[in-house]
Amino acid sequence: MRDVLPQLLDWWSAGESIGVGTVVATFRSAPRPPGASMLVGPDGSAVGSVSGGCVEGAVYELAQEVVTSGVPVLQRYGVSDDDAFAVGLTCGGILDVYVETINQETFPQLGDIAADIEAGRPVALGTVIEHPDPARVGRRLIIRPDAATVGSLGSSRADDAVHDDALGLLAAGANATLTYGPDGERRGEGMRVFIWSFAPRPRMLVFGAIDFAAAVAKVGSFLGYRVTVCDARPVFATRSRFPDADEVVVDWPHRYLAAEAAAGRIDPRTVMTVLTHDPKFDVPLLEVALRLPQVAYVGAMGSRRTHEDRLARLREAGLEDSEIARLSSPIGLDLGARTPEETAVSIAAEIIAGRWGGSGQPLATGHGRIHRAHPTGV
Repeated sequence: MRDVLPQLLDWWSAGESIGVGTVVATFRSAPRPPGASMLVGPDGSAVGSVSGGCVEGAVYELAQEVVTSGVPVLQRYGVSDDDAFAVGLTCGGILDVYVETINQETFPQLGDIAADIEAGRPVALGTVIEHPDPARVGRRLIIRPDAATVGSLGSSRADDAVHDDALGLLAAGANATLTYGPDGERRGEGMRVFIWSFAPRPRMLVFGAIDFAAAVAKVGSFLGYRVTVCDARPVFATRSRFPDADEVVVDWPHRYLAAEAAAGRIDPRTVMTVLTHDPKFDVPLLEVALRLPQVAYVGAMGSRRTHEDRLARLREAGLEDSEIARLSSPIGLDLGARTPEETAVSIAAEIIAGRWGGSGQPLATGHGRIHRAHPTGV
């Protein structure tokens, strides 16, 4: 939803009705994750994707029907490989797509949610996508940390259950379909609620204002991270050298990281790359980073000789083996990378593999499903 939100908001603000198809559940090798959305605009244009091209035609036609009828539909694509091939889902995956009409009448709170997302304020949206009572399908609940909920799913019991679960998903930055009894019972079936978690972008901290850092900042921004480049040397840590970073900070890295952690701005989705390979910067910084209770990734650049020297210095500084084991060094996957851009790709590949539990091996040499169901890190 986040990637199509600007266009959705433009049409919504103009008073138009938009057909919206959203992936709410995936099975096997589905190409797009829950939360991926496609819009069918009032001019007949299509924006976004639910399957990378496999079933867009079928969803497009269904969205037009839903806009005409006003009745939302939960549709499964790819129940079998034969059915999947019939609509174009040749990967054999299975998608549950919820198709609805969005306009100012059906979704009056969209503008407020968009404002939260733009400002980086966490907000979650729960939508009933299946229920024995058709009148409750499409009901919404908006959940914000430390704020009253807006809307209702039909009962206080259901609202309370979804509120608590949505806060957990929001903290993890995850979207999911949750199943309850018809009135929100924890043990039961009948009601399915899709939770969109619009958490602020995860952070990537790039320490060391070197040429490799510019490439890492660029690929980090491309992957959706809020990128900070930090270096103690003002002549190198400049906006002009790092145009793809969201912010460039001149400070001693260990001092900056400690302050960010104390302020609660480091969370389990945060990734850190230490690129200076200079012990006077690296060791104090890694002392702080590796002792933080939860971060997704800490990687440090350097040769194997630099790595061994770094490990010795960290042990001398009092770090335990369990803390040092959290360090990815030398940084990145073995892609044979040489240029800053290639190295940035190898670092990004290691971060992605850590997030989803990937092996880093060629897919051609493996077996079984390609896409993991749930993230393990970021």
